Amino acid sequence: MRKMKFKFFTLCFTLLLTIFILAVIFCVATHTTFSALITSIMSKEIQFAIKLSLLTSIISTFLCIIISVPASYALARYKFIGKNFINTILDIPLALPPLVAGVGLLLLFGTTSFGKALSSIGINFVFTTLGIIVAQFFVNISFMLRIMRSTFEGINPRYEYVAKTLGCSDTQVFWKVSLPMSKAGLLAGSIITWSKAIGEFGAALMVAGATRMKTETLPISLYLNMSCGELNLAISVATILIIVSIVSLFVFEKYGGTARLY
Repeated sequence: MRKMKFKFFTLCFTLLLTIFILAVIFCVATHTTFSALITSIMSKEIQFAIKLSLLTSIISTFLCIIISVPASYALARYKFIGKNFINTILDIPLALPPLVAGVGLLLLFGTTSFGKALSSIGINFVFTTLGIIVAQFFVNISFMLRIMRSTFEGINPRYEYVAKTLGCSDTQVFWKVSLPMSKAGLLAGSIITWSKAIGEFGAALMVAGATRMKTETLPISLYLNMSCGELNLAISVATILIIVSIVSLFVFEKYGGTARLY
């Protein structure tokens, strides 16, 4: 009897939380009519924001994949001095507020000799599309690292040992055994990283600014239109971001397997 009461008690909390989340999404999705939503989405400003968000999020996600796959493999498979310290450093973007990350990137690329040297050869990050990409990359790289590290740790090393006994080098083992076996985690990590990139606001705002039709991604468009009272445009952007989040989460849960953040 007590067990049933406790079960009912815990399920009530689960149900209340579910209702609360659905209520928030429902308020956004039903605040405008379908015709007004389509009209807003077809506007030049929202079209620009969609294209810029897709471009920057795809590039930053690709960079996250290229860098995180070998790095996470090293963290999952090898023991070396300072490994725990490096793990902690690589996890910092997870806990760092995006606005703080944006300030750091702004100072790095805007005030240091390194940033000025890049600017002198025509590579500008401050108030440009490159700034959006580097902001998305910095904020999301830790997510991709954690997912891929968890994925590689979930692969039995015996498969790699067998491949080595058959004459494969370490590089061949990685490309022919480890990487193919991690495809579910790689897909899930790529999807969730892209989803977070397309919704990145704080760090991108600090580095690239909020300029209409220049550095206007979907989250920045939402911010700008809410600020000036263009509610239909803002709701349209919010609806797009909700759809992206739901679809991405579905793919992540379906193909993620053991690839979780923790």
